[in-house]
Amino acid sequence: MFGFLMYPGFEELDLVGPWEMATMWHAYAAGPACVTVAQSSGPVRAAKGLQAAADVGFSACPTLDYLLVPGGFAAFDVMKDPATLDFVRARSATARAVLSVCTGSFILAAAGVLRPGMRAATHWKGVGRLRAMGIDVAETRWMRDGTVWSSAGVSAGMDLLLAFIAHAAGEAAAGIVQLNAEYFPDPRCYGGANRDPQATAYIRSLA
Repeated sequence: MFGFLMYPGFEELDLVGPWEMATMWHAYAAGPACVTVAQSSGPVRAAKGLQAAADVGFSACPTLDYLLVPGGFAAFDVMKDPATLDFVRARSATARAVLSVCTGSFILAAAGVLRPGMRAATHWKGVGRLRAMGIDVAETRWMRDGTVWSSAGVSAGMDLLLAFIAHAAGEAAAGIVQLNAEYFPDPRCYGGANRDPQATAYIRSLA
């Protein structure tokens, strides 16, 4: 079972992009079933106003093979919430892999899943703050450190999931997902945004 954490203010694409990849893995390449989980089942309002319903609450969550934690500005509040941290900590201890997107890495760090010295990726706006917590931040699209996988911001979660699927089920399975999702990103960089001095190394390296 692949669990996707929800909390008020999560960034929509942080969850929906990986959810699309994971559910296509399930539908087309024998991947695990997927479930959304929050403190309580029912509606959760995301960062940009989208309302989605969590399938189960923490207490009713089934055993998880994988757990994904999305980010958003709200992650900085959630990383102080004992119930969420307890859930993430407990499920991470038994899951085969834990994944974060964007500032979801801060929740993993607060729960002790990401520990000082471990490598992780996060949104470019959070690099300095995550480094201050002792995490070795990789300025890459995604990063793996043991059973912990993390990605840069928002859209990077889709690349994270494809890489994870390739690792867990093989490149053929990842290719089936990529084709069905028609995820072949246009490589153009508009307006020189990739040259912003705050951008991380992988962004600045783009043509």
